[in-house]
Amino acid sequence: MGKRRKVAHAQKGNSGNQKGQKPQKGGTPAAKPQKKAQAQQQHDEPTIPFAPEDRILLIGDGDLSFAASLVEHHFCADVTATVLEANLDALVEKYPQVPENIAKIEAEGSKVLYNVDATKMAPFVEKKGKDSSGSVGAMDRIIFNFPHVGGKSTDVNRQVRYNQELLVSFFRRAGPSLAPGGSIVVTLFEGEPYTLWNVRDLARHSGLQVERSFRFRASAYPGYRHARTLGVVKNKSGEAGGGWKGEDRAARSYVFVRKDDEARPAPKAGKKRSRTADDESSDDD
Repeated sequence: MGKRRKVAHAQKGNSGNQKGQKPQKGGTPAAKPQKKAQAQQQHDEPTIPFAPEDRILLIGDGDLSFAASLVEHHFCADVTATVLEANLDALVEKYPQVPENIAKIEAEGSKVLYNVDATKMAPFVEKKGKDSSGSVGAMDRIIFNFPHVGGKSTDVNRQVRYNQELLVSFFRRAGPSLAPGGSIVVTLFEGEPYTLWNVRDLARHSGLQVERSFRFRASAYPGYRHARTLGVVKNKSGEAGGGWKGEDRAARSYVFVRKDDEARPAPKAGKKRSRTADDESSDDD
């Protein structure tokens, strides 16, 4: 930014010496288009809520394509990806493509854990103190993308309540695993019925507060595919495919921190972004 300002200043100083060119009010003719281009570039940059060195816990990661992307494309070195399925066979039955993703995850030293229920999971902690009698949460980022109980009911109100219960239990179980300055990230589709879940209020009841929210962009995670709770959707011929694609739907990520606690910020590339509709601070909106 500083270099660009110096260049613009130099251009402005020389503009009056150019024969036949009248000085432009407010800077060079390219100043405004340049600012627009910079603003557009900032607007297009996705928000990534973690850093490569973070200890990351992924909950209910479906076909593990998100975890694979974190390891392979975001160079995350310490990822623990969990799934609800009891074992590899059960996971492959729902998501045939999963062995390839597991290979990518484990090749870089990260791991996959089976039979982890978000509502009942034991805390991930590390021992502290000379006698190791104390413990503290071991995860810098705990990420739960698109939590959903599945089609437990056709009644909208009951389905909303089931998903609220899922999130409340998750927040309570995730808290002890959170390292000091860490954050919990929950991603939901925008619009109803997801807005009816009132995720912000559910988190508040568990001692958390919204630090910010931002638009989730699936394109920021190469190789990621939205995995539905019930498994791969098949067409009438029994082939994988068909149905809607979660990657194409608008979604928003909410970053939660403990009350009176500030999340350790992930490093950002480039200068600080201006506040837009994609990035909302605090829980006032």
